[in-house]
Amino acid sequence: MNERPLTRLKTDPKKTDARTAPETAPVTVSVLLPLALPAPYDYLLPEGRHVEPGRFVVVPLGPVEYLGVVWPRPEDTPPPKIKREKLREIIELVDDVPPLPRVSLDFADWVARYTLSSPGMVLRMMMSSGRAFAPPAPRYGVRLVGAAPSRLTPARARVLDAAGNGLIWVKSSLAEAAGVSPGVIDGLVDSGTLITEPLPDWHAAPLDLSRERAKLSEEQAEAASELLANTSDGFVVSLLDGVTGSGKTEVYFEAIAAALARGKQALVLMPEIALTAQFLARCEERFGAGPAEWHSGVSAPMRGRVWRAVAENKAKLVVGARSALFLPFPDLGLIVVDEEHDQGYKQEERVAYQARDMAVLRGALGHSPVVLSSATPSIESLVNADQGRYRHIRLAERYQAGLPDIAAIDMRTAPPERGRWLSPVLVDAIAETLRRGEQALLFLNRRGYAPVTLCRNCGFRFECPNCSAWLVEHRFRHRLECHHCGRFAALPEICPNCGAEDSLVPCGPGIERIAEEIAERFPEARRVLLSSDLTPSISDLRGTLREIEDREVDIVIGTQLVAKGHHFPGLALVGVVDADLGLAQADPRAAERTFQLMHQVTGRAGREAIPGRGLIQTYMPEHPVIQALVSGDRDAFLAREIAARK
Repeated sequence: MNERPLTRLKTDPKKTDARTAPETAPVTVSVLLPLALPAPYDYLLPEGRHVEPGRFVVVPLGPVEYLGVVWPRPEDTPPPKIKREKLREIIELVDDVPPLPRVSLDFADWVARYTLSSPGMVLRMMMSSGRAFAPPAPRYGVRLVGAAPSRLTPARARVLDAAGNGLIWVKSSLAEAAGVSPGVIDGLVDSGTLITEPLPDWHAAPLDLSRERAKLSEEQAEAASELLANTSDGFVVSLLDGVTGSGKTEVYFEAIAAALARGKQALVLMPEIALTAQFLARCEERFGAGPAEWHSGVSAPMRGRVWRAVAENKAKLVVGARSALFLPFPDLGLIVVDEEHDQGYKQEERVAYQARDMAVLRGALGHSPVVLSSATPSIESLVNADQGRYRHIRLAERYQAGLPDIAAIDMRTAPPERGRWLSPVLVDAIAETLRRGEQALLFLNRRGYAPVTLCRNCGFRFECPNCSAWLVEHRFRHRLECHHCGRFAALPEICPNCGAEDSLVPCGPGIERIAEEIAERFPEARRVLLSSDLTPSISDLRGTLREIEDREVDIVIGTQLVAKGHHFPGLALVGVVDADLGLAQADPRAAERTFQLMHQVTGRAGREAIPGRGLIQTYMPEHPVIQALVSGDRDAFLAREIAARK
């Protein structure tokens, strides 16, 4: 397998050429390269030069120069006895990039052993921001200077309103604030309404720890006190187990504030970048500024700046996806894993790891306390808590609200109309919700229009030629897609097998098909469809979520993108279109995961003054998962699951 060179540095006067040192009594150092190699390689360091482990260096490997890291040798390992002429010299010592802290080196070694991966590939994850190793590039923003354009669309009007303060805005930030695409910003630049100006260098915003915190309930205050005791000194894992809407975020904010007050850094992991928008707003309200962000929605130049700010201990609070765990924190004082049960913490390509477990490992190596937070904790975490390895903190009540009423709709006795997917009971509930001026959410964890397309003349099904999975029809994109390998093809008009015309029919519903039915039943309702394949950018997603929060949407149709972590004040009804979908999987964790997902999505309803209601369509109302959801007896269900696994 040919590996791409991660970074090749150009000559820079700030870097020291190691080969200029006098060549006497050679010293060797181990250098780990960000490649799929089994171990570090040894290189010559001339006499008179000294480097500590973690230092970045440029070394030759074959005809290519690579950026690597000086790696510590085990204490009982003597220097290699290799003739000087068989060793190659370090080319450059990189002075203007902060070194990796020793805990990051230990963490990389542990992750490599734990996941049976090469340490070089773990290092590659730690060096994932190539921009961090190059001189900072100039940044440009936009500022409002001209008159409004002659063609003033609603989107342009929102931009002018957001930019009316006369400040310089980063394009992406202005687009996000106005809820528009970056193309709208570019159009206003072309018209002369906005001008491009250089931006000052980015620095992590200072956090104000003296700001007044949100008023906690008695239960929250007790949980916060217990959590502060757990996180005050050294490595302890706390499982913060609270029902949906119980205010877990405000509780662990207290632990974050305490860590920051001690001068430490804090990291908050989230499984979905969609969840970061509301967290950023709440963080600004609590600390007067937002945290540094680290996820795929952050631009490459900004990721480089964040990497450096973390390594230099200037970014004190970071929120990010699972890869943020590999940032070079020199003084990490707290790790929070929000929605710790979520499957989004699993990485399966290259280095396969579970970020929740690796967060516990990182905390142990750095003597940092870890908080695992969830309304539906994983069975693994609950067992660890029951056995005393984790400290269990419970929040049993919602903050100033009640839990939603959950009911199952037996599709055997209340089936939908022919060619439809929503039962009369659910349709009537949606209509009543809209009459009261409240919001409804329909959940189906299946992207696209239909999971299978077949020919009713010959029975042909469209199959992916790469992986043999059925191709999914995406009608909004006018194509068939494979959800396993990503291959796609245009949707033909005739059957490729028998040549019959008008014979191709979709089988089963995806969220696009549910959206079609909702449009027919409730044409006047304001609708939005939320799915990862229909959201072009993180700014668009955040704009849509803001519209839902502001009650500019009546009906939300979505996949698991809307199932967790969001707070929609006007949402009164959640309808689960097909609760049996996850139960049909041949997975020993299918019941647990289905319960978690259903519990999370129904928990979006009734989070403020509006009473909440959840309706679950199922052909198996007697299934233990459905029974547990309806009765609200989570503990009994999980006890049965744990006993079954034993």
